[in-house]
Amino acid sequence: DAVIVTPPPLENPCAETGMQPYDYSQVLCMSYLFYEAQRSGKLPADQRITWRGDSALDDGSDVGHDLSGGYYDAGDRVKFGFPMAFTATMLAWGLIDFAEGYEIAGQTEYGQVGVKWATDYFLKAYTAKNEFYGQVGKGDIDHNSNAGRPEDMTMERPSYKIDEEHPGSELAGETAAALAAASIVFKEVDPSYSEKLLATAKELYDFADNFRQNYDVSIEDAYYYYHSYSGYGDELCWAALWLARATGDNAYLTRAREHWDEFDLGAYGSSIGWDGKIGGADSLFYLLTGESQYSDLINQYLNWLQNEAPYTPEGLVYLVDWGSNRDAANACFLTLWAAKHGLNTEVNQEWARGQIGQLLGDNPRYQSFVVGYGVNPPVRPCHGSSACPNPPEDCTGSFNNPGPNPHTLFGALVGGPDADGNYNDNRTDWQHNEVACDYNAGFTGSLAALVEISN
Repeated sequence: DAVIVTPPPLENPCAETGMQPYDYSQVLCMSYLFYEAQRSGKLPADQRITWRGDSALDDGSDVGHDLSGGYYDAGDRVKFGFPMAFTATMLAWGLIDFAEGYEIAGQTEYGQVGVKWATDYFLKAYTAKNEFYGQVGKGDIDHNSNAGRPEDMTMERPSYKIDEEHPGSELAGETAAALAAASIVFKEVDPSYSEKLLATAKELYDFADNFRQNYDVSIEDAYYYYHSYSGYGDELCWAALWLARATGDNAYLTRAREHWDEFDLGAYGSSIGWDGKIGGADSLFYLLTGESQYSDLINQYLNWLQNEAPYTPEGLVYLVDWGSNRDAANACFLTLWAAKHGLNTEVNQEWARGQIGQLLGDNPRYQSFVVGYGVNPPVRPCHGSSACPNPPEDCTGSFNNPGPNPHTLFGALVGGPDADGNYNDNRTDWQHNEVACDYNAGFTGSLAALVEISN
């Protein structure tokens, strides 16, 4: 097969800072380059990833709404609202609780822009009271079309919504959480925008709670890609907690406690991810109440994580078979958050530093799992648009190109090794070399936390 190369490659817009042992500050900057590469819609003049262009400008035309914008989910071109909302919530949480790290790294404004790219889209997608568009694009149509540039798409991109007749509590609840968290991010810098986010968050939370249904029953295509295994109880609790934090209104805290009891969310300590929010709920409950029942659950989970969870032979905590790096990074976020809030601070910081180190190259192969960073980083991530050469070169066959992706997908955290620590930089290995918005979500906040404690 011919090797596809597009010279010259884009130089890394994120400068080295000299931070040791790993340049957390530079990688934090690079993580937002990855989000720029995932942008859908009309791109701004200050777009740093210049091999991307405007795309999917007519999203929503099938339903008479402007649904352009937001983020493509992974290496594909579908906009899945549920993981996108989780991503926005996590990015906002990092900006709020690791703000000093963002300031030191000079990434606060980039962080705000990264959140706003999602929340602007969510505001568009909320087209009427109790009506929210939660997906644009159909998984099999997108995945069966030639992998390529979003700018060149010609396939059908149907729009999917939830409403009173077809509710979606996980989707509405997580989007409410994202908007409430973002309202805190923008409270000082853009008060009117913050108020709009918060007002919409309240309505979406009420929609999620008053019209209860699993979202992937109503948006059937999502079932095959982001099925809600944990149900919607954790999202209802999570959304109420973010509204309690954003408003200071104890009524939301009361509602969160009611969800906690109704869905038995306090049965065990847990992590956090696009599907399950219990670890995040534990953390916010502890922040808002200081009650030991929540810190006990956090400590229970972190003790299991550090002493009983499975690890690869190289020492990376191994929580799932698909996207193991993503779940390790999410666990690091919770661990660093707990450390900052006085829970076994030194032990938790040391563990998380070691885990993020594994992702950045502190392993026997000196293998970085972040595209464009460190020693021997991935050069063939499973990502359609970065695998394409520049126009007018044809993208046909690019996915099977044996050479590196023509464009460096700076900052993307790839899926990671298998249980035995094996990893192959193979573009067609979705399980281990895929990238996705939610893969970088907890990772980004963890980097900001490590900037804080390394300064």
